[in-house]
Formats: sequence, C-alpha cells, structure tokens
Amino acid sequence: MSGWIQRLFTRRWQHPDPRIRAQAVARLDPTREEDRHALEQLIDDDDAEIRLKALAKLHDPAWLLERLSAGSDTPQLRLRLIDLLVGRETGITLHERLSLVERLDDTQLLSDIAMQGDNQQLRLAALARLSDEEALVQQACENGIAAVRHAAAERVKSEEGLTRLTRHARRDKNVARLARERLNQLRADAAQVVQAHAERERILQALEQHAQHTWEPLYAGRYRHLQREWEALKNLPSAEQERRYQDACLLCRKTITDHEAQRHVHEVADRQREDAAQTRQSLVEALEESLQGLRLGERLGTQDIDSLRAQKRLLASRWQALSDTHPPEDALRQRYDHALDEYERIGQAWERLGQKAEALQQALAEDDRACLAALHEECAWPDWLPPTPLLERVRNLLHEDSAATSLSHDQRLQAFERDLQELERLLQQGAFKGASRLHQSLRQRAEHLPESRLHPLLGTLKRLGAQLAELRDWRGFVAGPKRNQLCQAITELAADDSIVDAELDRRHRQLVKEWKELGDAAADRELSTRFRAASDRIHERLAPWRETQNRQRERNLEARQALCEQLEALLEQPDPAADPDALRDIRDRAREQWRRHSPVPRDQAEAIGRRFGRIRHGLQALIDRRAQEIASAKRDLIEQARELQTSFHSVGQRAEQIKALQRRWRGLGRAPKGEEQALWREFRTICDAIFASREAERDNRAQRAKAQLDAMQALIDRIDAWQPDTSQDTTLLDQAIAEAESLEPLPQGRRSEGMRRRWSGILRARRGRLERLAVQEEVERWKTLQPLLNAHLTADEAVLMGQEAVDVPSDDTLSGDMIQAHLHRNAARRHPPTDTEVEETLTRLRVHLALLAGARVSPQDDPLRLAIQVERLNNGLGRELTLAEELHGVLREIFATGPISKSLWMREASELDTLLTKLLRLPPS
Repeated sequence: MSGWIQRLFTRRWQHPDPRIRAQAVARLDPTREEDRHALEQLIDDDDAEIRLKALAKLHDPAWLLERLSAGSDTPQLRLRLIDLLVGRETGITLHERLSLVERLDDTQLLSDIAMQGDNQQLRLAALARLSDEEALVQQACENGIAAVRHAAAERVKSEEGLTRLTRHARRDKNVARLARERLNQLRADAAQVVQAHAERERILQALEQHAQHTWEPLYAGRYRHLQREWEALKNLPSAEQERRYQDACLLCRKTITDHEAQRHVHEVADRQREDAAQTRQSLVEALEESLQGLRLGERLGTQDIDSLRAQKRLLASRWQALSDTHPPEDALRQRYDHALDEYERIGQAWERLGQKAEALQQALAEDDRACLAALHEECAWPDWLPPTPLLERVRNLLHEDSAATSLSHDQRLQAFERDLQELERLLQQGAFKGASRLHQSLRQRAEHLPESRLHPLLGTLKRLGAQLAELRDWRGFVAGPKRNQLCQAITELAADDSIVDAELDRRHRQLVKEWKELGDAAADRELSTRFRAASDRIHERLAPWRETQNRQRERNLEARQALCEQLEALLEQPDPAADPDALRDIRDRAREQWRRHSPVPRDQAEAIGRRFGRIRHGLQALIDRRAQEIASAKRDLIEQARELQTSFHSVGQRAEQIKALQRRWRGLGRAPKGEEQALWREFRTICDAIFASREAERDNRAQRAKAQLDAMQALIDRIDAWQPDTSQDTTLLDQAIAEAESLEPLPQGRRSEGMRRRWSGILRARRGRLERLAVQEEVERWKTLQPLLNAHLTADEAVLMGQEAVDVPSDDTLSGDMIQAHLHRNAARRHPPTDTEVEETLTRLRVHLALLAGARVSPQDDPLRLAIQVERLNNGLGRELTLAEELHGVLREIFATGPISKSLWMREASELDTLLTKLLRLPPS
C-alpha cells in the first residue's frame, strides 16, 4: 500500500505529522473509552506539546501515578500530577489527594507538593513523606507556610543541614533561631561526648597506672574509687575502652587477691606461731615441774636422773623443731635457758658425785672423817638438791655431832606443813610423780619428828596418802591394758617387713614415747622385757637407714653452719642504706633454707639452733633499725608535703612536686608494719587534698573555658546572622573583632580551631561585603555628581570653542576633597593644558579603574598598566589603601581633569561606566 493511501486510512491522532496529531487531541473525548485509550497512548508521544495536551484531558491522578511508577517519567507528566495534587484543578477532594500523597515515594514530586499545595494539611502530609535532608532544608527556607517551615526545620538533624539553615533561613527568623539553637546543642553534645571520652580516657589511664603499682594500704580503696568514677559516667564506652577497663580491673583484682592470699598466709603463720609458743610453754613447764619434783624429793636416785635426761632430750628435740619454724619469745627463751642451766648444774653435780662415789665408799668403810669432809667439799653438791643415799650417809656421819647444822623442831614442822600443802596441790593437778616423791619424803621425815607435835598433821598425811594410792590404782587400771596394747603393737611392728624404714622409725618412736609416758604405772617385768626385745629388733633393722640419716644430718649441719657464716658476715658489715624489704627477703629465704636442711645431729642441734637464733635476732634488729630510719625519712616527706600544701606555688606545681614526693616515698621501702599504714594514710590524705585542689582548679578552668567558648560561639552566630547594610557598619565589625580578641586565647582543641576557621571566614565575608558597600556608595556618590560633571563638560566645551572661561558654581553634593577637585577643574579652564595631556590623563585613569575592576586592557595600554601597578605598590608601602579609597582617588582625579572635549569624553565615558558597573557587584550573602 502506498504512503498516501496508508495516511488516508490512519487515525488522525496516529498521523506522522505532529500538527495533525495535535489537532486530533483537541477532538478526543476522555469520557469515551476509545478516545481515552488514545489519550493514554498519546501521553508518551514524542512531541512535548502533544503530551501536554493529552495529559490536560486526563483527570485521574491515581492512574497517572501508576504510569509514572511504570516508567513514563516525563516533565509534562510531573507537571500534570502537580497541578492535580496541589489543587489547581477542581474535582479532586482533599481526602483523595491526601491518600495519594501518603503512598508517594518520589522526593521531587513530594517536595513540589509540599511547596505548592493549596492546603496546610496537604503540605504537611507531603513533608512527612520526605526523607531527603536537602529537600527538608529547602522546605524550611522557602516554604510559604510557617507551620511547614517549622516542621521541616524540626526534622533536620545533621550539623551540615543545620548550618545551612542558619545561613539561608532569612525568611523565617524562628527557623533560623531554632536551627542555631539545635546546632549549638548538637555541637555542645559533640563536645560533651568528646569530654566524656576524654574523661573515660583519664580514668582508664589512672586505672592502668594503678594496676601497675604494688599493693599499698589504700590500694583497694583507690581501685573502688576509680571504679565508681567509671560507672558514674553516663555515656557508653567504646569496645576498646571496655576491653582496657576489664584488663586493668583484672590486674587490680589480682593484686588485691594476691595481697589477701599473702595476708591469709601471714595469719596462718601467726596462728602456727601462737601454737608453737603454747607448745614450747608446755614443754618448759613440764621441764620446770620435773626439776621442781627433784628439788622437793627426799632422796635422789639413778632412776630420777635417767628419767630427767630422757625428758630433757625429748624436750630439746621438740624445742629445736619448733624453733626452726618459729623463733621463741625472749621471756620464754629465758625460762628455757634457766631450766637448762639448772639441768646442767644437776648433771654436773651428779657427774662429780659419780667420780667421787668409790672414794666415798672407801672412806665410809674406813671411817675417815677428814677424807669424807674433803671429798664432800669436792663434790660441791647444791644445797637445794636432795641428796643421794650415799651422800646422805656421809652428811649424817659428818654432822651427827653438830647441833648447829640441824634444824629446830619448829622449823622442821613448819617445813613439813608447807610440804603437805604442796602435796595436796600436786594431787589436785594430777602430778603423780611429784606427789609420790613428796609423799615418800614426808613419810620419812615424819619418823624423825616428835609424835606429839606431829599428831594433828598425820591425819592430813594419811588422807593425802589415800588419795595418792587411789591415783596410783587409777593409773595402773588405765596403764595395764595400755601396756599390753603397746607391747602387742611393737611386736607386730617388728615382724612387719612391708613397712618402709621412715614409717617404721616414726611408728617405733611413737610407741616408745607412749610407753615412757606410762612411767611406773602397772609396771610388769615380763611385758617390759618383751617390749625391749621388740624394740631392739627394730633398732637392728633400722641401723643402715639410721646410718644414712646420720650422714644426711651431717650434711645438713654443714649447710646450716655455712648459712650461719654467711649471715654473720652480713651482720658484721651491714649496708647502711640496705632496703628493709631486701633484708626481709634474705631473712625469709634463710629461714626456708634452714628448714630445708633438717634434721641435724641431736648433740649439735641445740648449739647450732642457738647460733641461728642469735643471727636471726641480729638480722631482725637490723631490719627494724632500717625500717625506723625509713619511717623517719617518711615523716620528713610528710612534713614536706604539709608545707607544700600551704605553699604559694600554683596548683599544677604543687601537684608535680607531690608526685616527686610520692616517687621518693615508693623508693624508700617499707617502715615497720604497724607504722607504715599510719604514715601512708597521713601522707595519702595530704596528697589527696592537693590532687583534689588540682581537680577543682581543672574544673574551674574547664568551666571558664566552656564559658569562653560559648561566648565565642554566640559572637560567631551573631556576626554570621548579621549582614552590613552600609559601609558605616565597619564600626560594628570592629567592635565584634575587639570582643573576639578579648576572648582570646581560646582553649586548645578541635572546637577552638573550628571556631577560628569559621570566624576568619565570616570576617573575610563581612569585610568583603563592607568593601563592596563602600565601593557601591562611592559609585552612588559619583552618580550624584553627574549634573555638576555635565556642567563642567559644557563649560569645557565653551572654552575649547574659544569662549571665555566661566567657573561652574558648587552645590551641596560636593564634600571633602571633591571641593578641591571642583576648584581645580575651574582653574584648569583658565589655564588649559594641551589636548594630548588631557587625553593621556584620562587614559591613565581609565586603565587605573580597569585594574581596580579586574578588567582587561588593550595591548597598547599594557605599559601604562605596568607603570600604574608599580606606582600602586610604591604608594602601598606605608598603608595599603582600600578599594573604595583608591576608587575615590581615581574618581576625584577624573572629576578634576579638564578641560575635556565632548568627543573625547563620549569616547571614554562609556568604558568608564562599564568599569563602574562591574565594580558594583556585591558578593553573595
């Protein structure tokens, strides 16, 4: 089919010619289904006018919105939708438009509806769907309804958006004020976050430093104080800060736990020391009781001496074992030494008597009184010690005729009565051995006293004897089965080959100790023989093991002797500046080493133990002396700190000096235990007071800095919102600059740097505006001089035509140096320069004005431009002129130049006006 036939049968709205399609659109009826379908296709036509006409026929905004979302996004469709939704066309209710707006997501369409809507509710609904901050700032600045502007301003959150609002919201001062308040609040919140972060960093650094310190009396209190400060902060810490905080807390708790464990160990050691002291006291009391029983006895026999020796060996062994762990008190050691001295005197007397016993027997047999007296004198038997049977026979023989040496009956009765009271006391205490000896002595002494005078005391003696017999029976009743049990146990122990030597020795010693503790209660010869035979078999079996133990004891003894020698060398030449803590460490390690080298040979254990005890006491005395010296030095530091607290130094200097004193304090070491805590508490109180004053000064400085920054911020906001209207407003700007200089120097920080940058930018903008205003005012004043300038040009033209020179009268528009320029112009007509000079002057002034306006000059004027620039540089060496002042000078010279021909002025005037117009451009506000 040919082209013209095809066009003949094609519908007009589908015609290739846009004019015909446009005519067809006007005939389409949207109420008809076919025409409406055509209109719906024509809204996507290639011709914009046809699309606009087709859209004008459609009145369903819901369908148009569907087409927009389906991809038919054209400017004409958007304009039609805006016309329908903002209410420019009737027929669509407000409720329908609100429901459509609530489903919209197109930012530009919503922004246009919020800006052009015919109803406040419609605009607010469109604004509520907006989420782009740029669109919200535009609505807050340009919307015609105040409620919409305020709602949009309320939703601007970012600092950049609020800053734009403060600069561009000139239409609504409330919006600008709200933006400034929220911007200030936002910046204050940011500063507060920075300050809180810095505060957390300060607490973290203090806590981390505290975690590295050793324990001191106020360590836990300082840790809890820092912990409370951390928890009191309201903002949340960062993950890194939380990790550092937990690590520091873990170290602090470890230090506190270690100290608590150490304190527990010390408490356990104190309890063990008390137990050892009680055990030693019971041992000393037992030895003293045995010695007292010997003194109170009537006769002293071999069995008594053997029993005393066995008890002394057992006591010395246990005493040494306890002393290796904990040193005894001086009073208890003196009692022990006194008891040992008495034991030694008894032993020495017994040894002397044993050496003379055979000679005494022979002298008694020969009845040699002189030899007996000499031998008795050589024995030197103590008066307080009961004699042996042999010694009593010698004394009776030597003193049978000496009445002076015998006691009177009264004295003997008094002594007898006192011993009865002592016997009763011993029975009440259950001391069987002492009571038995004293009872035997009383019975023997009763035989030599008058019966008549002794009769009242015999009843008491019989009663106490009955109690003693009852006690003996009771001991025998208890001791009998116990002896059988011990005999059977040691027999089984001797026959058991599976027990290791150490355990065998321990159990054997325990059985022997229990056997000896029974004494003579329920004594049985057969059981004793069996017990002794089993014990001998165990001794034979343990002989190799004991030989090994003896060699180990010898090595231990050598090690203890070497340790004593080292400590004695230390005590002979002590370091006057020795650290008590180092000495305490030496003492503790020496004690540990002493315990490790145990046991030692029994015959030398006591001697080496006493030697080590003396060394330990000397070392402790050295520690105490050095600790007292440290305590004295710490008292001096406390006095220095107290003087520093009342000194006139600044708070920062006092804080630094007190830190130096704290370092010296830590370097001194520890004072005596009870005194160290009191000294540290006093010193720490002074330190806390100085640091508290520093913190108060910091808070005051921070408050002053905050007030200074707030004042500067208020000044910046005020000058930022202010726009000068005339050049005379320079005074206000100078006042603001003076006020800013009075607030300097600002505190160091990013906020201060930001304020300085912003203030510098505002000052440049305001100075630039004032300079442009001054230029504008200068140009305006030049315009007011145009009538007078035209009069001068007319007079100049008359002079140049050969007429007589006439002065142009002045008017009220002239002021300042323009009057001198006016007079100079009148004088120049009377003595006119050449036309070339006038032309050159005008050319120079035009080039100068072009330089001020930043305009280009012709190539032939380049040398003149360079000369003017050099002249400007030379003139600016003293004080650089402002643009307005320099423009005023150029205009003054133009006004004073003459006479000027009309043709020359017409040629120069148009370019001068162009340059002045260019100078009138003001910078954007």
